Amino acid sequence: MAGSQDFAADPRNANARIWLQGNLVTRANAKVSVFDAGFVVGDGVWEGLRLHKGKLVFLDAHLDRLFAGAKAINLDIGLTRQGVMDALETLLRANGMEDGVHLRLMVTRGEKTGANQDPRNALGIPTIVILAEWKVPSPAVVTRGLSLATSTILCTPAHMFDMRLNSHSRLNLILALNQAIAVGADEALMLDPQGFVSSCNATNFFWVKDGQVRTSTGEFCFLGVTRANVLQLCRDNNIPIRLDNFSVDDARGADEAFVTGTFGGLTPVREIDGRALPLALPGPMTSRLRGLYEELKNAEAAR
Repeated sequence: MAGSQDFAADPRNANARIWLQGNLVTRANAKVSVFDAGFVVGDGVWEGLRLHKGKLVFLDAHLDRLFAGAKAINLDIGLTRQGVMDALETLLRANGMEDGVHLRLMVTRGEKTGANQDPRNALGIPTIVILAEWKVPSPAVVTRGLSLATSTILCTPAHMFDMRLNSHSRLNLILALNQAIAVGADEALMLDPQGFVSSCNATNFFWVKDGQVRTSTGEFCFLGVTRANVLQLCRDNNIPIRLDNFSVDDARGADEAFVTGTFGGLTPVREIDGRALPLALPGPMTSRLRGLYEELKNAEAAR
């Protein structure tokens, strides 16, 4: 599988337990109702987490985003913040996991009286699932890089469909990715309603031109924890950084580019809309920021 989510299969995951409604179950027994709001209409929020050297790094920021998203859609998670942390720890301990683990914490509005959209028909018990897998990015992606293709599907403003919510409903993003796949690319580059560069379908997007790191204003892209860390790393290390409204031609003319996400960290980009970027991968700025990000993760794990 190409793309920023590319990973090497790990046979240990076949026997890894899954946290489902307070129980640790096998993969074969991890089942939810066909009347679950997440299955029926994608009604729920989720969070991706990374276990690095025994620590769930940047956990506070991730939980802030999870609870803010749930509040925005009037979803009572049914657990306190500490309760969520306890559930995560229980699962990791049961699986004997210490490093190189990716987690997906998913919360839906739960089972409903019928297969319909109305949230008032939910029975009032949210469904909570936590997947934890030994999963690291494919090493080849660092030197191969990603191919991006600009999609006609636009990122939307908050009053339409807020990109900053980690919603279970990802159909607009899947449509964009399908367009990219159809032209042989790995991921979609998405624009905002004014036609400026916003993000990719699963990650946030940065590029470098004449030593300056560039990215969108953040108004229409994902509320990325890794994105925020990269922005802060630039500021802390006197790396020129500019958040602005940029045309896609500006990105196509980049010296180097990369995408950011919890799973992959910083993943290099090799081409945009068929135009190969000029520097060998990973480019010098991408390499520097990847190193700084690794140091940041190590410091976070050591706290």
